[in-house]
Amino acid sequence: MSSPGTAAGHDEEALKELIADELGAVRGRSLGLTTDVLAEADLTAQVSPLMSPLVWDLAHIGNYEELWLLRAAAGIEPMRPEIDGLYDAFEHPRAERPSLPLLPPGEARSYIETVRAKVLDTLPSVRFDSGDPLTDGGFVYTMVVQHEHMHDETMLATHQLRKGAPALLDPPAEPLQIPGGPTGAGEVLVEAGPFQMGTSDDPWAYDNERPVHLVDVAAFYIDVEPVTNAEYAAFIEAGGYDDPRWWDPAGWDWRNSSGKRAPAFWTRDGGQWVRRRFGRVEPVPPGEAVQHVCWYEADAYARWAGKRLPTEAEWEKAARWDPVTEHSRRYPWGEVYEEGRANLGQQALHPSESGSYSSGASAYGVRRLLGDVWEWTSSDFHGYPGFRSFPYKEYSEVFFGPEYKVLRGGSWATHPLAIRGSFRNWDYPIRRQIFSGFRCARSAGEGT
Repeated sequence: MSSPGTAAGHDEEALKELIADELGAVRGRSLGLTTDVLAEADLTAQVSPLMSPLVWDLAHIGNYEELWLLRAAAGIEPMRPEIDGLYDAFEHPRAERPSLPLLPPGEARSYIETVRAKVLDTLPSVRFDSGDPLTDGGFVYTMVVQHEHMHDETMLATHQLRKGAPALLDPPAEPLQIPGGPTGAGEVLVEAGPFQMGTSDDPWAYDNERPVHLVDVAAFYIDVEPVTNAEYAAFIEAGGYDDPRWWDPAGWDWRNSSGKRAPAFWTRDGGQWVRRRFGRVEPVPPGEAVQHVCWYEADAYARWAGKRLPTEAEWEKAARWDPVTEHSRRYPWGEVYEEGRANLGQQALHPSESGSYSSGASAYGVRRLLGDVWEWTSSDFHGYPGFRSFPYKEYSEVFFGPEYKVLRGGSWATHPLAIRGSFRNWDYPIRRQIFSGFRCARSAGEGT
């Protein structure tokens, strides 16, 4: 994979070759999660009201591609305008999508193949220097590549919720595990002062990552590693789910109404915790980052541990800011993506062990900030000062408000092209089907 961090440095022909390659790579991933591994009945079934049938995701990525790369970028007349409403994520919530007259799997695959063929045919004629911000620098094409990778991660969450025989196999080789320290590696101090948050010149960045702006952050400590399964199990065993002192009031209501007493997919088997992972039941690995916890659970653990969740600004400063050069990096380790520095891209179907990926540490020595698990922050989702919606309000702006909490850093299921230190994700604080975990922080001067 070519580094997205170098996209701005490509001439137009080379950039178009990169885009064509990445369009092909992401499509291979999409098919590998759908028609290549599942029967038609599995593709059309809805495994949870939280998720779409996989066949909806498959046709949606093609319809999104048609809307933006054929109609908007290339000026091509609509191919299937009658299906636009079916695959508009805002017109039909996920719970009602199975009742829609969706394209069956074979027709959906034929449709997305036809769209892709026309995209590749028209790509050479689309100018990337026309002055149109949609196509300048190939932005709309990078948007579509990232969009499909995001839906691939959503489809992985659907696979995790599926019952029945496993359809996905662990890769033959585990992700590169680079020893970097023992489990429970402690915390580091991030000094007080301003830093550059967000970005204004990253060609792959979305509107909610823009513009770059100075944020003054008070001194704080942040955990070197995400919270592990073993650490979270200690919270459970200490009665953390039964003590309202640790819970946000809305979280305590959620705990009481939901009946949840452990991360999603965890159960007790005799004297140990086991988990269901893509159709297999296995012991919970103690050293892996805990995942499938909601914001309320993460917040309660942090309070129990005498800490708190980091703010979004604290997380980004720990991940991106280099206090020596006074510059915010694209990735914790630098400007260019390098394999082996983070557990990304479905290298494995689970988080890595604590102590892994020391070469991916930030300037402050904080590890595994990208990949492994999406990390909950304490912050609500809002636009930055000077925010401008582009190219459509429904990507970010309609979600701004206190209903959503920000997650950072991506997960093992996130593709490297769809993540960077400035990338922002968001979800309801009750969501657990996503590959979410957390790390803790505390203000300088506070005890643990």
